[in-house]
Amino acid sequence: MVNLFRLDLNLLRVLEALLQERSTVRAGQRLGLSQPAVSAALGRLRHMLGDPLFVRHGQGLAPTSRALDLEPDLRRALDALEVLFSNPAEFDPAAARFDFRISGTDFFAAMLMPELVGSVRNAAPGVRLQLVDLVPDNYIVAINRHEVDLALLPQRDFPRWIAHEPLFRAEFTAIARSGHPALRGVGAGQVLPLESFCALGHVLCSPDGRFHGLGDIALARAGLSRRVEVSVPVFEGVFEIVRSSDLIALVPLSLALRKLDRGGFDLFRPPIPLDPPIISMIWHRRLTTDAAHRWLRSLVAGILRPLEGMGYKGPPQKGAIRTAPR
Repeated sequence: MVNLFRLDLNLLRVLEALLQERSTVRAGQRLGLSQPAVSAALGRLRHMLGDPLFVRHGQGLAPTSRALDLEPDLRRALDALEVLFSNPAEFDPAAARFDFRISGTDFFAAMLMPELVGSVRNAAPGVRLQLVDLVPDNYIVAINRHEVDLALLPQRDFPRWIAHEPLFRAEFTAIARSGHPALRGVGAGQVLPLESFCALGHVLCSPDGRFHGLGDIALARAGLSRRVEVSVPVFEGVFEIVRSSDLIALVPLSLALRKLDRGGFDLFRPPIPLDPPIISMIWHRRLTTDAAHRWLRSLVAGILRPLEGMGYKGPPQKGAIRTAPR
């Protein structure tokens, strides 16, 4: 058993960095330590735990089973210590100097960032904002490694160490270029005929390059399918392709309304019921009580929650769209 009175808590930070970086050089860079200092700390850890913990593997290190077993409990213990010794002092936005990193699709570049930038510049001119691309299969790693402070994505089953807050349901609409030859006689705002929806080619926004999305799930329930011909990583690309081709798309209604002034496309009701995803903001639980993080979360929530009020209402005709209050 380890004698807690002789335990150097800095060794735990070194062990965490080694588990994440798998390299004494990169772990040292992460902690601001030299490579020899990290190697010396690893030697102490090996002696203390009676296990090599890491073995040489190519140009890096591979953790032993003992090290991998320690990883989840180590992270929880360090998080608990951060909360225990966190400073409860009030946050002064005007005096703050830090970068705040948000992970999300380009939807949030249009629907969040302009208003968020205005609020932060007025109240906290020393705070810099970054919106970085959302990589769906990598968001957990990014949050755990402090690479992002907040991620915005559809609600799902999250690990226990992730905190989350639902913000709005993302209603979707179908779009097609104005004057689409296959949709003559179908007025903007009306239901897009199911036959046309299935027969026409689709363009899909998928950050990870998939050809399957929300529309395919809904169609499959009815034993139907569509043709997704193009996949692009950003919604801006979807709108540009729809404007210049005969492809159609499903896009968030709020974003389509924001871009409608530029013209070139019309909105139609989807011909099938779609389950609107609940968009949540997620963060590491260690930041839940952080005053600066709470302040910025409140700004993000205040901007995005009104999007819950957007959706179709009434009979399927032009203008039958409920817009969110601004």
